[in-house]
Amino acid sequence: MHAHLNMTPWQGRIDAGEGSGARRWHQWVQPLDHAQQPPGVALLGFACDEGVQRNQGRPGACEGPLALRRALANLAWHAPHALYDAGDVRCEDADLEQAQQRFAADIRHLLDAGHLPLGLGGGHEIAFASYSGLADHLAEHAPEARIGILNFDAHFDLRHAERASSGTPFRQIAERCARQGQPFHYCCLGVSRPNNTAALFAEAERLEVRYLLDHQMHAGNQAQIEQTLERFLGEIDQLYLTLCLDVLPAAQAPGVSAPSAHGVELALVERLLRLVKASGKLRLADIAELNPRLDIDAHTARCAARLAACLLE
Repeated sequence: MHAHLNMTPWQGRIDAGEGSGARRWHQWVQPLDHAQQPPGVALLGFACDEGVQRNQGRPGACEGPLALRRALANLAWHAPHALYDAGDVRCEDADLEQAQQRFAADIRHLLDAGHLPLGLGGGHEIAFASYSGLADHLAEHAPEARIGILNFDAHFDLRHAERASSGTPFRQIAERCARQGQPFHYCCLGVSRPNNTAALFAEAERLEVRYLLDHQMHAGNQAQIEQTLERFLGEIDQLYLTLCLDVLPAAQAPGVSAPSAHGVELALVERLLRLVKASGKLRLADIAELNPRLDIDAHTARCAARLAACLLE
C-alpha cells in the first residue's frame, strides 16, 4: 500500500452508559494493517486537487478526505461488518498521473483482499484511478465481467485535453476500454445542460452514454429514473459507483469547486443509492469534490457522510 495513515480524525462522542449498541464510526473503525483482518469496508483517501486546478477549478479538494472522516466519525454505526481506514494517497509535486497509479494499485490490493473500497476525494480525477484499480483486479479474477460506471454528477467529465484533469476521467476510461477491446458502460445522472457544452453532449452520444438531466431528476419522475437505473444495472456484472458532490444543489453542497444552481436533491440521490446497494453488484465506490475551504458549517461534508453511510451500512 502507498497510503499515509492518520487515525486522529476518528474521535467523537461516547455513550458509555448504553453499551455496545451505542457505537459510532470512530469507535468501530480500525487501521488497516493487513494482518489476517477479515474482509470489510475499507476507506482510502485521495488527497489531491491537481486535476481540479488543471481544469481551471478552485483548489481545496485535497483536504476533502480529512473533512469527510471528521464528518463520519460521530455518526452512529449500525452495520455488523468490519470497517477499516487504509489511509490517504497524496498527490506530490503536482504529479497527478503518479498519484492515480498509486491509488489504482491500492484499490486493486483492497479488492484482492476481499474488501469493499470507498474512495474519499479529492477531485474527480479520482475516477480514472478508481476504475483502473477495479479493471486491473477483474482482469485477473473475472476477465469476462462487464464493468458499469454509474456517476452522479452535473458534468459528463468527458473533456478532450492535453493533460489529465478532473474534467477528463471518463474519457480516459473510454479510451482505455477501446484500447483493450472492452465495452464502455457509462451512466451519468444529474447532468446540467448549461454546464456541459454541445461538444460534450455530442461526445456522450458518440460513446452511447446513458444519462438523465438534472431537471429530470425529481420525485415526480421517479419511475423513469428507477427504470433507467435498473436497465443499466441489468446490462453489467460489476459496478463502480462514483458520486460527485456538485450533483447536489448548492444550498445542500456549497463546498465544491463548481456548485450547482439546480442540482439533484439529497433525498433522491440517497434513495437511488439504496437501489444500487440492493442490486448486489457494487464492487467499488468513491465520493469526489468535497472542498472544505468552500464549505459552510460543514454542510457538504455532512451530506457526503450521510451518503457514505447509506452505501456502507
